[in-house]
Order: sequence, then C-alpha cells, then structure tokens
Amino acid sequence: MLHRALTGALGSEAEFQAVGDDSLRRVFSFAAPVLGEGEQGQGAVIARTNLLDFEENWPSTASALFFTLNDTRVFVSNRLDLVSAARPSEGFLNSSASHWTGHEVWAIEAGPYLPDSALHLTRDLSTVGLNGEILLDTAPAERSAALLAAIAAAICLGIGGLLLAVGERRRALNERLRIEAAANARLEARVAERTQALSEANLDLLRENRERREAEAALKKAQDDLVQAGKLSALGQMSAGISHELNQPLMAIRSFSENATLFLERGQEEQAGQNLTRISELSHRMARIIKNLRAFARNEAEPTGKVDLGQVVSTAVELTEPRLKADRVTLDWTPPATPVFAKAGEVRLSQVFVNLINNAADAMMEQDDRHIRIVVNAGKTLSVTVQDSGPGIEDPDRIFEPFFSTKQVGDEGMGLGLSISYGLVQSFGGDIRGRNCENGAMFTVELPYWKDAE
Repeated sequence: MLHRALTGALGSEAEFQAVGDDSLRRVFSFAAPVLGEGEQGQGAVIARTNLLDFEENWPSTASALFFTLNDTRVFVSNRLDLVSAARPSEGFLNSSASHWTGHEVWAIEAGPYLPDSALHLTRDLSTVGLNGEILLDTAPAERSAALLAAIAAAICLGIGGLLLAVGERRRALNERLRIEAAANARLEARVAERTQALSEANLDLLRENRERREAEAALKKAQDDLVQAGKLSALGQMSAGISHELNQPLMAIRSFSENATLFLERGQEEQAGQNLTRISELSHRMARIIKNLRAFARNEAEPTGKVDLGQVVSTAVELTEPRLKADRVTLDWTPPATPVFAKAGEVRLSQVFVNLINNAADAMMEQDDRHIRIVVNAGKTLSVTVQDSGPGIEDPDRIFEPFFSTKQVGDEGMGLGLSISYGLVQSFGGDIRGRNCENGAMFTVELPYWKDAE
C-alpha cells in the first residue's frame, strides 16, 4: 500500500486486527501520494477507518451485500450477523449452490434475515483487494414464475379446452353433415321418384286434357246439332200454320191481280191501284214471314252481343202466331215502349221463346180456355215471363232434364226443348226457372243487361 503511494498511485489495504484476546477489528486503510515539484513523490498520507462505523450508517437495502477478503472471510456487509466473530464465516461462504442457466443459486441457512434461496452474484475488486458479492432473493422471481406458469397453464388449458370443444364441434358437424348428406341423398331419390311420377301424371293430364277438349268439341257440336234439331222440330210443328199464312196472301194476291186486270180493262184505274197496293202489302207480309223463318232456321255461330229483347220476343210471336191461331190460343203481348237491350244471341234467344210459347200451347190442348201472357220486366234484374192458363207443371224439379216429357207416347217431341232452352240461356250468363202459379205455369227467363262499355 505504502509502496504504491510512494510511486504516485492510490493504495489500499483491508485487514483484521486483534483487539484483546478474543475479538478482531476490521480496518481498511488508504494511502495517497504527496507530490512535490515535477510531480515527484515526496511522501504518503495514510488513513484508516473502522468498518463498524461505516456499516452502522450503511443505507438499508433489500438484498444482502457483502465483501470478502481472499474468498474466505466476510470483511464488510450490510448484514452484521455475517461479520460476527462468533460465527464461522466458512460455513456461510460454502453454502450449497446449484447452477441454472450459468448462475449460482445458493440454498442458505443463515438466520431469519437472509433468504432461504438466493441468486449469488460476485465481482472481483482488485483495486481495493476485495470481492464484492450480493445475494438476490429468488422468492419473488419464483412467485412470478409460478404465477406466469399458472397463467400459462390456464391459457394452455383454455386453448386445449377450446381445441377440444372445436374438435368435438367439428366431429358433431361432420356427423351432422354425414346425416344431412344421407338425408339429402334419400330426399333426392324421393324427388327423382316424385318427379318421374309427376312427369307421368303430367303426361296423363295432357292426354286427359286433349281428350277433354275433343269431348268438349264433340259435345259443343252435339249441342249445336241439338239446337238446330230443336229449331227444325219447331219449324215442323209450325209448318202447317206457316203454310196457311203463306197460302192466304198468295190466294189474295192472285184474286187482287185478276181483279186489277178487269178494272184496268174497264178503265177503273183507281180500283186497280187499290188492288195493287193490297198486293204490295201482302208481299211485304210474306217477305217478313220468310225472313223470320230463314233467320230462325239458320245456324247462328256469332258470339253474344247487343240484342233488342222486345224485338226478339216479337219475332218469336210472329213465328208461332199461325200455330196459335190454328189452335185457338189467345196471346197477350205488348212490346216495351223503348228498346230494352240484353246480352245474348238473337237467333238462339228467339228459339228459347218459340220453345216456351209452343210448350205453353201444347199444355193447353186438352182445355177450352187457352191463353198465353208475355211480359218484359226491366227492373233491377232483366227478365221475361211466359205464363199460360194450362194445368201447370207436373214435376217442376225435372222439367229441364233431357228427354223428360209429360206428353203421351206417340206425341210429337223428344223432351229436349226445355233442356236446349236451359243450355242456351245459361250460355248467355242468364237463368231460366219454371214454377206453378195460381192459373197455370210460369217460366221466367233472366238475362244480363247489355253494358255500353262492353
């Protein structure tokens, strides 16, 4: 130490000095050079300190800090029990140590003020001739490590549980997908079977629809043929009266023409002109009768349209008038003062009223009082009533059935007149009903009004 100071360097020395017979004093000495002119050493200043005073004023720290002399004795420390003379320092410095990642961890049994397990760190301080050593308690690190390990374990368990749940869910999903795939396969098979069945049913429906259209066409033709047959049947029944109606004017025309010739030969031109006027009127009457017959006999194919209901009934009355006169049947008919337009077919509707008038006349043939009354009711509902003074309807519920007739076997007619009339009125969107009244039977034909917007 003194030698270093004399050579211009700082010197130090740590030593144990005996005090009495059984105690030692720790003394740390410093030697500093005294320099003269030319930086030449002229002497040295030596300072000695008792480390006990230093240790008593050492700031307290959580870790045990000490310096050892020659790695065998604790020279100075912030824990006084480490430098006690009565304590064998060799045992403390030789504590069992374990190495972990290049560091020493001491297992210490040195009283309550030192940790049971500590990290031992050391550094050589050759300048002062001591080794600086420190003991860091590993308990906080161990607690932190245990906490981190617990957290890591919890995270791992959570992740593992999540992976297990995901795996289980995936397994369940795969099972569900397998079941759904099997169900879809069964469903597709059933759909294919059902599609085939529907295709076959569709073909059957198409075939049935074609057959139905063919049947409807055949039925429509049969109905048209029946309607035409009904017309011809009515014309057959009216033929005698119509022949008489045409014969009468013809005979009158012949007589008037012969008389006109005589009047002209005699120079009576005025009387000859009157005869010619009567011949013209009779010709117009015959033309009207023939026109009605031709219209009634033709096969009407036009759709429903706007018809004057009063004119249609008047045409039916003119067609049946010869027969009614021949059978002494009185007819009460007054056309409406203004036209009443219905939605129907003119020829087909006139056939309906011809059938109703002829049926009424047939029903009264066995009695002396024979009267028919026709009325047009243009109220909220448009209707025409045909009422007779006959014996009434024997079975009102069956009068519109085909081939149903109350006439005796051998009489004219096949029981199709009312059935044909029912079908015709229905085709116009109307209705026809028959019922018994106080004096005879009454038939009501309801028809839709013609709307100008149509």
